[in-house]
Amino acid sequence: MGTPCHFALFDLQPDFRLDLDQLATRYRELARAVHPDRFADASEREQRLALERSAGLNEAYQTLKSAPRRARYLLAISGHEVPQEVTVHDPEFLFQQMQWREELEDLQDSADLDGVAAFKRRLKVAQEALNEEFAACWNDAAQRDQAERLMRRMQFLDKLAYEVRQLEERLDD
Repeated sequence: MGTPCHFALFDLQPDFRLDLDQLATRYRELARAVHPDRFADASEREQRLALERSAGLNEAYQTLKSAPRRARYLLAISGHEVPQEVTVHDPEFLFQQMQWREELEDLQDSADLDGVAAFKRRLKVAQEALNEEFAACWNDAAQRDQAERLMRRMQFLDKLAYEVRQLEERLDD
């Protein structure tokens, strides 16, 4: 008996397309039920179990909430273990990454807030397109390599989006 599947924890079918509002609502319900404060008067063992359940629930929620982490998790539970670090054999995307990086550096150098906002919108469109592509192919064994490639692209865009948010905060100050 291993740890329950993250999806099962939230009474969801394993799928890439999720209703994130429903996920958040279910998370809040479950979090209240296993919150360690509720076990303040319980035995030490029950307190420890409550802490473990709370931590497990939080980890499951963070994984399912994030598109790239959810993609990686789906590939893993469908028997496709994805190595953490791997050479990306994706020259087209590597070129695209370089272009995005240069553009972001230029926006940073020129402190162009409007440009950053436009960049962020384009990034969001690219992320949504990747999510759709992944959703369409992750469950097809014949397209596993493509699904993994898409998941890696999603991870990169997620990291880039984080850097864009940091840049926005710096420029806002």
